[in-house]
Amino acid sequence: MSAAAAARKAEQRRHWRRQRKQAMTQVAADLTAAVHAGLRQLQRPGRLGLFWPLGAEARLLDPAPSWPGGLALPRTEASGLVYLSWQPGAALTGDHCGIPAPGGMALAPEQLGLLLVPALACSSDGMRLGSGGGWYDRLRAQPAWRAVPALMVLPQCCSKVRLAVDPWDVPFSGWITEQGMELLEPLEC
Repeated sequence: MSAAAAARKAEQRRHWRRQRKQAMTQVAADLTAAVHAGLRQLQRPGRLGLFWPLGAEARLLDPAPSWPGGLALPRTEASGLVYLSWQPGAALTGDHCGIPAPGGMALAPEQLGLLLVPALACSSDGMRLGSGGGWYDRLRAQPAWRAVPALMVLPQCCSKVRLAVDPWDVPFSGWITEQGMELLEPLEC
């Protein structure tokens, strides 16, 4: 990535982080409700991969969604991002980045039915602007993980925007905002 491209992406992150933070003061409860409602429509086999909320990210864990296959949370490790089984109330410890995460054995991609991933912004073709760590990009670059449907969670005002895209970016299956779910592809069971 050129220095100019990196600077553009960094500016986009600053801009959309501010926009999301401001929007979440108004739409946080509606966004959480829309995620729970959308998940009731998407009951799929396998675990639901959630995320521990940082900053102005949606708070989806309290109460945690109901999902027939169980829940999972990510854990960053020196080697990359993994998902582990999680039950509400279970003990969590700081991962490689200090984010609360479960312990135990990493789940295989085939054990996950759907991933929910926070986003600062997204484009109309499903490209995600994340916080810049690259954890989800590296995970979803692996073909087995790319096969797991993944939806972004973000406020409506941060969706369908023009974003700088890198060659390694992988489009998502859609997104959920406080106004509901938008799928770019059918999520087959």
